Amino acid sequence: MDLLLIKEGFPLLSFLIFLPLAGALVLLFFHGESFARLWTLSVTALTAVCSIPLLMGFDPASAKYQFAEAYAWIPRLHINYIVGMDGISILLVLLTTLIMPFCVLASWKYIQKRITPFMFCLLVMETSMIGVFVALDFVLFYIFWEFMLIPMYLLIAIWGGPRKVYASIKFFLYTLAGSVLLLVAIIALYLKSGSFFIPEMMWQPYSLTFQTLVFLAFFLAFAIKVPMFPFHTWLPAAHVEAPTAGSVILASVLLKMGTYGMLRFCLPITPDATMLLATPILWLSIAGIIYGGFTALAQQDMKKLIAYSSVGHMGFVTLGIFVLNTRGIEGAILQMINHGVTTGALFLCVGMIYERTHSRELALATGVGKYMPWFVTFLAFFSLSSFGFPGTNSFIGEFLVLAGTFEHNTFLALAAIPGAVLAAAYMLRMLQKVVWGGTNNPDQSSLTDLDVREIAVLAPFLLFVFWIGLGPQPFLDLMHTSVSQLLEQLHHWQQHQQVATVFWR
Repeated sequence: MDLLLIKEGFPLLSFLIFLPLAGALVLLFFHGESFARLWTLSVTALTAVCSIPLLMGFDPASAKYQFAEAYAWIPRLHINYIVGMDGISILLVLLTTLIMPFCVLASWKYIQKRITPFMFCLLVMETSMIGVFVALDFVLFYIFWEFMLIPMYLLIAIWGGPRKVYASIKFFLYTLAGSVLLLVAIIALYLKSGSFFIPEMMWQPYSLTFQTLVFLAFFLAFAIKVPMFPFHTWLPAAHVEAPTAGSVILASVLLKMGTYGMLRFCLPITPDATMLLATPILWLSIAGIIYGGFTALAQQDMKKLIAYSSVGHMGFVTLGIFVLNTRGIEGAILQMINHGVTTGALFLCVGMIYERTHSRELALATGVGKYMPWFVTFLAFFSLSSFGFPGTNSFIGEFLVLAGTFEHNTFLALAAIPGAVLAAAYMLRMLQKVVWGGTNNPDQSSLTDLDVREIAVLAPFLLFVFWIGLGPQPFLDLMHTSVSQLLEQLHHWQQHQQVATVFWR
C-alpha cells in the first residue's frame, strides 16, 4: 500500500466510475427519446467536466498511484476495492471521459430506434472503461473488463449493419476467449502471491517457467483486444457493422485496453518472460504494420479501410512498448491517445457521410468536396494526422516509437518504415476520391454540408490533433516519471536475473 497516495475527502475516482452507471439506472425508470438523449449527454458531459480536476491535482513528479481509494470488500478472499492512477493511466482516463459526450452527439440523428437502450449501453460502457484504467485489484479489474463485453455486444447486435449478428458473435467469442486466458493468469498469480493487489504482484521472483506461462496468457488476452496480427479478424467486421458511436468507442478506447494491459501487467509482473519474448513480439508488430497497410490500401469500404489502418497503427504501439526504452514506451502511450483522437474522428466523418449517402463505399462518396467544404476540410486534416504528417499528433507518436526502435535495433526500425509510407498511400487515396473523385462522379448536389452539431463534434478532435502535434511536452511530462520508474525497475531486474535472451538473438 506504500505505492498509493490515498485521496482524502471526496472520492473523485469512484465518482467518475459510477456516475455514468447511476445515469444508466435512471434511464430504466424514465423513458422518452428526447429525455434519453439529453440525459445521456448531460451525464457524459458532467463526467468529462469532473475529470478535469484529475489533471489539475495530478503530480507528474510522482510515480505513485494518485487519487487512490482503498476499501475492504471481501477480506476473506483478499479481494478489495482499490483504485488509483499514475502517469500511464491518466491520459487514458481523460481520453475516455472526454470522448463520450461526442459519441452521444454523433448518435443524435444516427440512432432512430430503441434510443433509451442505446444510451443505457453507452453509459454502462463508460463505467467499465474508466474502471479498467484505474482498478488496482485484479478481481475488480476483471469485473470491469468483462462488464464492457455485454453492452458492446448489444451495440453491434441491435444497432449494427446488415451483418450485425455475425460481427457481434465474432466479437463476443474472440473477447471471451481472451477473458478466459486472463482469468487463468489472475488465478495463477493469486495462488502464488496470496493477494489480488496488483502492485504487490509486480517484481516478484517467480520462476521463468511460471512467468512465461502467465505472460503468454496475458499476452494472448491483450493481443486479441488490441488486436494484434494475426488475432485481428474480429475487428473489421465489428467496425463495419457497429453504429458510429460503437466504432468510435472501439477505436478510441477499447483497443487501448489491450496495450494498457501489456504495459501494466506484462512488463512488471513477468519481466523475465517479457525480455525473453520481446523480439518475436516486435516482429509480430512489424507484420501487423505492413499487413494493416496493404489491406487498408485494397479497401473500397471507408469503414473497412479505417479499421484495417487501426491494425497497422496499433502495431506501432506494441512496437514501442516492447523495445523497452523510454522513447519507445512514451511514444507508444502518446500514440494510444493519438490513435484514439484521429481514428475516432475519422469514424465520425464516415458516419456523417453515411447519414447523407446511406453508403460507406468510396465509389458513392466521390466528389463531395464541391458541396461539403467543411466536411472535406476536417477529413483532410484527420487524414494527414492518420499517416503522421509533421505538425499533427500522430507524427510525434510515430517519431518517438521509431526513435526508440532505432535505439533498440536499426534493422527492426527500417522494417517498420514502409508502414508509414503505406499509411500515406491509403489515406491520400481515400481523400482524393472523396474530395475530387474522377470524371464520372455520382450526382452529389443534393448533399448538405456539416451542420453546427456536426462541426461541434469534430472541432475538439481537430484541436487535439494540432495541440499534441505542435506542443506535446505537457502530455509527455504526465507520463515521464511513471515510464522512467518502470524502465528503471526493469533494467535493475535485468541486471540481477539470469534471462535467456540470447536464445532469441
